[in-house]
Amino acid sequence: MQDTTNSAGIAGRICRLELSHRIYGEAFYTFMLECARLSEKKDVLPVTVSERLLSRYPLCEGAAVLVQGQLRSYNKLIDGKVRLCLTVFAREIREAQGNVNEILLQGFLCKKPVYRITPFGREITDMLVAVNRAFNKSDYIPCIVWGDNARFAEGFDVGGKVRLWGRIQSREYEKAMENGEKLKRTAYEVSVSRLEKEWQGNA
Repeated sequence: MQDTTNSAGIAGRICRLELSHRIYGEAFYTFMLECARLSEKKDVLPVTVSERLLSRYPLCEGAAVLVQGQLRSYNKLIDGKVRLCLTVFAREIREAQGNVNEILLQGFLCKKPVYRITPFGREITDMLVAVNRAFNKSDYIPCIVWGDNARFAEGFDVGGKVRLWGRIQSREYEKAMENGEKLKRTAYEVSVSRLEKEWQGNA
């Protein structure tokens, strides 16, 4: 992973490959990548890829691939509300060799970290990290920190710099609607294994 501010690598099997959109005549495709965990569970992660990359590496459903690129965010209108969505933007695709799910982010905290304890007694801190990229754009990445790191991250200041390492995960949950109906949704976030406060270097 060469990008020093936002670099992701995930390996798995392709499912649901389809055309997403076109920008200035260039087509972009999306697919879900089933990534195995150390447990029997799987993360199913969204990937976006340009047709230019596909011309060099044609894809098919069921293929095992390694995707390297960036975790990016965008706003999408869902159920009448604008929601933050995440996708791994592919910069390189090749044949997968083993299980890979890793990410490095360097950015700034945009909200006060929220510390909590789950019903099972696990300590968790939720963070939202803004990562700058080219053309004055930023990606807003939800991150979740565990255990001793959760207590450490709880004291971080809004606007402070942070560098973190972890994995990208998918998590299903139920959203209660006003009419009492419950909808199943999927959240994507970075599960942090290591982090540093006020890292040294250029943003």
